[in-house]
Amino acid sequence: MSIQSETAAAAAPARLREIDELPAPPGLPFVGNLLQVDRARIHQQVERWVHEYGPYFRFQLGSRRILAIADHATMGALLRDRPDGFRRTKRLAEISAEIGSAVGVFGAEGEAWKRQRRMVMAGFDPRHLRAYFPSLVAVSERLGGRWGRAADAGAAIDLQADLMRYTVDTVAGLAFGAEVNTLESDADVIQQHLDKIFPALFRRMFAALPTWRWWKSPADRELDRSVAAVGAAIQGFVAAARARLEDPARRAAPKNLLEAMIVAADDPQSGITPSEVHGNVLTMLLAGEDTTANSLAWAIWLLFSHPECLARARAEIDERAGDPAAWTIDDFAKLDYVEACANETLRLRPVVPFLMLQALRETSVAGIRIPVDTLIWGALRSDSLREEFFEEATLFRPERWLGADVAHGATSANRVAMPFGAGPRVCPGRHLAMLEIKMALAVLLGRFEIVDVAARSGGEPLEELSFTMSPEPLTLRLRRRR
Repeated sequence: MSIQSETAAAAAPARLREIDELPAPPGLPFVGNLLQVDRARIHQQVERWVHEYGPYFRFQLGSRRILAIADHATMGALLRDRPDGFRRTKRLAEISAEIGSAVGVFGAEGEAWKRQRRMVMAGFDPRHLRAYFPSLVAVSERLGGRWGRAADAGAAIDLQADLMRYTVDTVAGLAFGAEVNTLESDADVIQQHLDKIFPALFRRMFAALPTWRWWKSPADRELDRSVAAVGAAIQGFVAAARARLEDPARRAAPKNLLEAMIVAADDPQSGITPSEVHGNVLTMLLAGEDTTANSLAWAIWLLFSHPECLARARAEIDERAGDPAAWTIDDFAKLDYVEACANETLRLRPVVPFLMLQALRETSVAGIRIPVDTLIWGALRSDSLREEFFEEATLFRPERWLGADVAHGATSANRVAMPFGAGPRVCPGRHLAMLEIKMALAVLLGRFEIVDVAARSGGEPLEELSFTMSPEPLTLRLRRRR
């Protein structure tokens, strides 16, 4: 070969690999790998395949061919290419519509998402959190009171249920100006209905056949009742907000996200519709309840399992937060170690261990051609558990988030772990979530000794996936600190 031809060959672009050329776990005709996965732990199965086939491979769930990506840098690039290059899957949108779930900022795409995003981000910005902080303290006090009564009675606490009450009360007050107060009620509360929606979405997302379209099981009928109950509650929130907005001064300066959305929806130029208002209320209730509550449950388990970390977190809370009657939002900004415990929890036990995307245009990643409509499974946790990025990667070591070292400090760790996503669609409620976690831990560690945290199966809690990833049900037992 001549020098000229060698140069031409070197300059030619490398051939892109096709997805069908990638390694894949062996499957069966028609169903592919569907029978090899346990839906409640499918994320762990995909993570095992990552160890076997590397960061890029394919698998098949029925008729759906899926490209798995377990490289955090590649996934970061894809997340930054939303909403123009990638979207949430069309299947999720279809199933949400079937359930009767109006589309909010979580499920919106394209221009509809852009219309809603700025407003929702503003509703959860640090300025609003500061103004709402006294109400956050009141909700935390109710959580402390509920746990105090259980401690005095020697009663076991259903940990996730109580934490979901806490997060529902918080987000309803901040985003909607509504005093829900599920923490002091044992009646049929909205949280009990919200608990049905995410699992149903997840179950239908991975169902081999859409049986609910032909006949409804008892679970399907129960879901319909819960969707109707949540819809009625949302109508109540909207009606109450509209009543408050009869005050011209309040309409000119809305005090929460719901009021701002209603004012925008009343302006034909805004493009915001009443359906989008409804969808965002539902989005805030679902996302605000489930993700933060499960993150807190994992954090409490991990702290109980690491007494030295728990003691250090408690000492920081005693020193920097102190008496709840004197709490300020600035006190919680100083809880560096408690925040490190939260970040380490989100690295090891992320409530979103994977993310599914669908390509809106043909592109390529890592030398692989991505046709339009390709389904992508982003295994977000895989790199978080690799020694290449975290020393003793499988261990709970909160202090790793306190270092300033560029290679191993918090900034680098966040780029690998991405617990709140990345790019334009990063979670708008991330500041609220972190504050809720800190305040709940301040109530727990500041006032109580943890006698026990027990999983239903005994030992380390199993991971259970039902749209978000939670620990199996945990029972908490407390006694008051002396």
